Amino acid sequence: MTASLFDDPPQPAGPPEVLEPGAVVLRGFALAQATDLLAAVQQITAQAPFRHLVTPGGLTMSVAMTNCGALGWVSDRSGYRYDPIDPQTGQSWPTMPLLFRQLAREAAETAGFAGFAPDACLINRYAPGARLSLHQDRDEGNYAHPIVSVSLGVPAMFLWGGAQRADKTRRIALLHGDVVVWGGPARLRFHGVLPLPEAHHPLTGAHRINLTFRKAG
Repeated sequence: MTASLFDDPPQPAGPPEVLEPGAVVLRGFALAQATDLLAAVQQITAQAPFRHLVTPGGLTMSVAMTNCGALGWVSDRSGYRYDPIDPQTGQSWPTMPLLFRQLAREAAETAGFAGFAPDACLINRYAPGARLSLHQDRDEGNYAHPIVSVSLGVPAMFLWGGAQRADKTRRIALLHGDVVVWGGPARLRFHGVLPLPEAHHPLTGAHRINLTFRKAG
C-alpha cells in the first residue's frame, strides 16, 4: 500500500465505480456522516462491546466485532449464525440507529438495489495486522438482498474475488467514507481484507471501523 493512500485528502462522493455487474464502489459516500456514524458506534459498543469471536474450527478471529439491529452475526465452536440475543450480555443487540438504516438504504439505491431494509449491522474493528480471509456471505440464507459495506478510519486493501475461492482477486483501496455495495449476480462473490497496515486516522486512531449491513431475517 503506497504512502499516497494515506496522504491524499478525502475526496467528495463521485460516480459509482463498477467492479462487475451488481457490485460498485461509492467513493466518499459516507464522508459527510462519518463523525456521526462513529459516535453511534461508541454508543453501540457501550452496550455490546467489541469481542474476538472464535470460528467453528477453534481459531480466534483477528478482527474484533459486535452488532446492532434485530439480528447479530455470531460465531463459536457450534458454527456461524444470526441470533437476536448477544451471547456475551444475554440482552438483545442495540437498536440499529436511524442514521445507519438511511445510509444503507441510500447506498443500496445508488447501486441499483431499491428498498433495502437491513436488519443486521456487523461492526468490525481492525487493528494493525488484522485481516479478513476470503469468504462468501452465505449465512443470510436469502440472497435477494445486497450487502452494503462502509469503511471508516484507516484505509484498507479490499480483496474482490470470483465465484470460487481459487479465482483471481482484485485489490481495491478503500478510504475513509467509501462504501461498497454488491448484490444480484455478484451477491456470492468471495471477498476479504488484507492485513491492516500501521497508520493513524484522526477519528479512529490506528483502527479501521467497518459497518456491514445485511438483511438476514
